Amino acid sequence: MGMIQFVNNYDDLSTDKGYQFKFYCDKCGNGYMSRYQASLTGTGGSLLRAAGDLFGGWLSSAGNSAYEIQRAVGGKAHDEALQKAVEEGKTHFHQCSRCGRWVCPEVCWNASAGQCEECAPDYQEELASAHAHAKAEATRTQLYEKAQATDYVSGIDMSAGSTVKAPAPAPQQQPAAAAAGSKCSACGVEVGKAKFCPECGTPTAPPKLTCTGCGHQPEGSPKFCPECGGKMSVTS
Repeated sequence: MGMIQFVNNYDDLSTDKGYQFKFYCDKCGNGYMSRYQASLTGTGGSLLRAAGDLFGGWLSSAGNSAYEIQRAVGGKAHDEALQKAVEEGKTHFHQCSRCGRWVCPEVCWNASAGQCEECAPDYQEELASAHAHAKAEATRTQLYEKAQATDYVSGIDMSAGSTVKAPAPAPQQQPAAAAAGSKCSACGVEVGKAKFCPECGTPTAPPKLTCTGCGHQPEGSPKFCPECGGKMSVTS
């Protein structure tokens, strides 16, 4: 059989009953299945073998002989079936005018350029791919720069013999100081929320001072109001 001008790879799925081939795109590997071509000799042989299996004897031998005849003449029939399948496949695949490869129209063919997409890349596809790669690369660069600007080692001691330790946890807030008056300032007895010590009668909280003129309540124990100069008086 002469040279077949078509894809470099294909699967021969033929049997003694007929012929079928699957061709693959030279670039991405997409496949195309040719139409099934029945073998008349193989079909007749199958019928004879079926009869031989049913009745036994000479029919069985005749069936096997028909199968051997099919094998003997199958070379020419097979070549002709392959040639038909190749012509059929050529109507599906396209041959690149630059590199000569046969490629599928769905993925690898640039119709506007009349070449495969490896020889003539599709502009829109390349733009979309470059755009996505550029954004991913910019994200990696920005993350790197942000990490570079962050101080991760200020708390690490680099002196000789030192060992790296995990940063010390933030100090926990101490509980609020006990409310004034929880203990008597005179005798030290626990007074709780009482206004006067149950043991010695000492007030548990300093008296509140209020200005008799303007009503201001200053801090500490001034004798005169820091706002208006009025006299301070003790209030409950």
